[in-house]
Amino acid sequence: MGYTRKEIRDLCETAFKKKNTFYKKGFVNYRGRTSDTKEYYTEVVAEFLCENINDYANGFETISRRSSYKVEGHDGIFNPHSNREEEKIAMLIFNQSRENGAFDLIGKIEDYQTPLKSIEDDEVGKIDLLSFDGQVMRILELKKPDSKETMLRCVLEGFTYMKIADCCKLISDFGYDPQNVVIKSSPFVFYGGEQHKEMLQQRPHLKKLMALLDSKPYYIIENKKYIVVEG
Repeated sequence: MGYTRKEIRDLCETAFKKKNTFYKKGFVNYRGRTSDTKEYYTEVVAEFLCENINDYANGFETISRRSSYKVEGHDGIFNPHSNREEEKIAMLIFNQSRENGAFDLIGKIEDYQTPLKSIEDDEVGKIDLLSFDGQVMRILELKKPDSKETMLRCVLEGFTYMKIADCCKLISDFGYDPQNVVIKSSPFVFYGGEQHKEMLQQRPHLKKLMALLDSKPYYIIENKKYIVVEG
């Protein structure tokens, strides 16, 4: 049984009361279309957020992390038999940048799995990858090649992390001057994956929302090494 357009918007209204956890809601990851208007579920959600963009973008509660965002011991060493696929990919990309320098479009990878919590009870994950190109520090929300998560979920998760973070402290903890650095969030997904395929479809509300959030996607191609490309 599918959901109607109104039912999806009602779910949005309820979840909107807590901006920090909006991206986690199940309907953000719904695939398929509404039972009445035959719109993509994520298009209905994106339209709702576009209509309420000021309240959304300015409604987050920042977590002031007491410890440094730059954690000692992030050396890129991992267990190759681990089933935590995205973490392994993040570390491989970090290692490639450390060995070969900056990537096209996004710059040098500064860190992986950057913590956002200040205390254990904080309801927030970790930044998958953090990059810097000399002007822009990017919070990169990575998805593995076979991820079934929607592009909407990817966009909102990265944007949420950026809004939750103490961005001035984040920038300075990595040795840069916050006055000279812009911070942005971006989906970082595999070319040809589900998220990339969505961007090739008619999804005007998703694309409008991404423009309003200044959330530009970057795509990964794996061919012996990782390459970063645009759409």
